[in-house]
Amino acid sequence: MLGGTIMGDMKTTIEISDALLDEAKKVASRESSTLRELMEEGLRRSLDERKKRKSFRLRRASFRGKGLRLGVSAEWSPLREAIYEGHGG
Repeated sequence: MLGGTIMGDMKTTIEISDALLDEAKKVASRESSTLRELMEEGLRRSLDERKKRKSFRLRRASFRGKGLRLGVSAEWSPLREAIYEGHGG
């Protein structure tokens, strides 16, 4: 018992492509391992890699403005027209 819970193994069913399963079986056999060990290793690596990634954070990029200028709509068409105003046909 650890922290009030019983640690154990859980059986589950997953769906993977036949080609990937065949390749995994070959690797496990070649390395004198089991399919379970190979899959657990891969899942652990994938989870560790995700933990290491920094989440994307958009930097504050304001130019001392206070939003859209007066009279410009937040709708795309009028905004696009204002952007390209006086820049060709």
